[in-house]
Amino acid sequence: MSFNVENYLTDQSTGDIVLNYKGNIDSDVINHVLDTVEGKMVEADEQAKLRKKVYNVLVESLQNLYHHVDPVPEDFEDQSSDRYGLLIVKKIEGGYKIITGNFVNAEHIEKLEEKIKRINRSSHEEIKELYKFILNHQKISQKGGGGLGLVDIARKTGNPLDYSFQKYNDKHSFFYMNILVQDDI
Repeated sequence: MSFNVENYLTDQSTGDIVLNYKGNIDSDVINHVLDTVEGKMVEADEQAKLRKKVYNVLVESLQNLYHHVDPVPEDFEDQSSDRYGLLIVKKIEGGYKIITGNFVNAEHIEKLEEKIKRINRSSHEEIKELYKFILNHQKISQKGGGGLGLVDIARKTGNPLDYSFQKYNDKHSFFYMNILVQDDI
């Protein structure tokens, strides 16, 4: 049985949901999401430092969805989305969770997973150095990024990247990340 995106979305959509979105990720959606989440954090009277951290991690997460999603499988229900992704922002004790999900072609999984494992093995200092190195030495890829997104998320949150690949079919998996953004203690 293949991974069911709707069941996953339902399972994650519990608790204090700030935003829940699934569908095409484009510049209008990105702007709307950023404005909505920022407005709700202001309404909730969050500290400016936490708001800034959540906003910055959300920007990186949305850019990853925009630039790095693979096309949806042929049998997936939403064939109208060029860049299908899901995003959930939850308020939790001491911060927020940002959950993203998108399809990844099977041939891209190994490279992406190795990159995440490298980031997760690194100390905070090593992540800062890796960030500087990429910033100074990487070229912009065809998809528009220089490889900074995941490193920057780890650098800004100080937390390992919690991720999973759920097999959808032989050619596709659903990749999700569960990013914890906490108040500084």
